[in-house]
Amino acid sequence: MIATSILAGSLLLVPGCGTEPSATVTAASPSRPVSQATSIPGGPSEPASHSVAPREEPTSGAPKPTKPEGHTDNPRKVRWLTAKPSKDGRSLRVTWWSGVEPCNVLDRVTVRETSKRVTVTLWEGPSSKAQNVACIEIAIQKVTTVKLKKPLGSRKVVDGAR
Repeated sequence: MIATSILAGSLLLVPGCGTEPSATVTAASPSRPVSQATSIPGGPSEPASHSVAPREEPTSGAPKPTKPEGHTDNPRKVRWLTAKPSKDGRSLRVTWWSGVEPCNVLDRVTVRETSKRVTVTLWEGPSSKAQNVACIEIAIQKVTTVKLKKPLGSRKVVDGAR
């Protein structure tokens, strides 16, 4: 019991040690990932090898705006959630679930328009520019805007990956 109290008291003193604010120990939280936590004074100067990179998603919960980059290896079709037309009907705002970059990059968006329907197909793959990377498996909602040749009107929007 006494050893536990001494240990707990020692841990409580650690954040107060040092003269600079950067010498405090902080816990990871949604607003401060593990990789941004600072080290204990007198500890190793290098960050731990198991630190987590900050998430790339916006903090507001809004989908991450994404543009096609066109440099992926073996792109595959990806299903989208919604395709909302703009007020003038000349573009669609397409939202889908994806993963972190560079493991999940929007390669291209193909649009096939007929008089009765508009088929939108999203293509994703790992970036061909990235070498020897490890990506966490976390879902990120992304959004891209697709321009149409003609206003949508009464045409049906179809997911080309289904």
